[in-house]
Amino acid sequence: MTVADAVHGFTETGHHWEAAQALRQADPLVADLLSAESERRADSLQLLAGENLTSPAVLAALGGPLIDKYAEGYPGHRHHTGCAPADTVELLAVDRARALFTAPHANVQPRSATSAMLAAYAALLRPGDVVLSMSLQHGGHLSAGSRANFSGRWFEFVGYGVREQDGLIDLDQVRALARTHRPKAIIAGGISHPRHLDWAGFREIADEVGAYLVASAAQTIGLVAAGAAPSPVPYADVTVAATHKLLRGPRGGLLLCTSDLADRIDRAVFPFTQGGAAMNEVAGKAVALLEAGTPEFATYIGRAVDGARSLAQSLAESGARPLTGGTDTHLVTADISAFGLSGAEAERRCAAVGLMLGKCALPFDPAPPSEASGVRLGTGASAAQGMGQAELAEVGALIGQVLEHGADARIRGRVQELARSFAGRR
Repeated sequence: MTVADAVHGFTETGHHWEAAQALRQADPLVADLLSAESERRADSLQLLAGENLTSPAVLAALGGPLIDKYAEGYPGHRHHTGCAPADTVELLAVDRARALFTAPHANVQPRSATSAMLAAYAALLRPGDVVLSMSLQHGGHLSAGSRANFSGRWFEFVGYGVREQDGLIDLDQVRALARTHRPKAIIAGGISHPRHLDWAGFREIADEVGAYLVASAAQTIGLVAAGAAPSPVPYADVTVAATHKLLRGPRGGLLLCTSDLADRIDRAVFPFTQGGAAMNEVAGKAVALLEAGTPEFATYIGRAVDGARSLAQSLAESGARPLTGGTDTHLVTADISAFGLSGAEAERRCAAVGLMLGKCALPFDPAPPSEASGVRLGTGASAAQGMGQAELAEVGALIGQVLEHGADARIRGRVQELARSFAGRR
């Protein structure tokens, strides 16, 4: 078995042998491409904030018999027969989500966090309504007002941001904008802000102007599950989350909401915004939600947060400038303009040596988003493989060397050594 096979189980020896052989016989080209992806992962360090490694149990659920079961509708009210096991799996996932996050209601059917956000909008808003959200340049997601996305075409978005002096969300600005524009909903949260949010402060502002509060928690819901971040659920009318990223589940979305919005949220998911759920994903979510309540998961989250802090400190020592001066989460967003590079060039240089991170627009950044002046990193995958503070500190130093001097064989070799020493773990 190769190192790459150990990473993702795409092997022709072992318990996946029969399936792998069937694929290789039917489509050797795709089989080779999947093997190439395994090799790529085995030789590189996954530092993209939106990626993680699912657990072996989740992978098993994703490949199980529910992968081709059509279960349109909700448990007890399906449009097809033969759904008894699927119903039980979905109810189990719902119950686990409600218990894990102390939520009155949960919907586990959305195929992504963006799909979940679309359903939240459909449940709460009508086209033309005003929405107050974090601006894209300051860390908001494209589903919070981008003109390239449905949100920016259907609703009128007003953006709030962070303070230039410390990079923290300016709640005084949020309050002033809410009083001026009287939004129907306020979206709290984004994709690159590395600090915990003041959910109670957002709730107070929403109540003052009579707005719904929607928590955008795709990046941080795993922290909440482990008790490593304050929960938005007691404050938000609707919480939108992703089940991959830190939760280590399948790629998918999750909605948590108050009891009075339960029916509206469910109808907004099905039949308004999507058809039948992917029941194998629902099964994978059920497994992930169970695992997220274990002591082992809490240890993993602690390792991710500690690693991110070490990574941020190391980057700062190398010449980058971490936004807000550090991080409370698994996210590190850093200004790398001191190296004379754009974020896009930094991304390319790092990828050349197997350091997989992403360019990122920064608040008050004059550079266009396609180039940007920042990078965004996450420690979810590295923590899943067992990397700790020492390894992440070294990774930060390696990134600094690449940004300062460019890619070279020595750094590439050290990245491969690190990657392969942790490749068999997930």
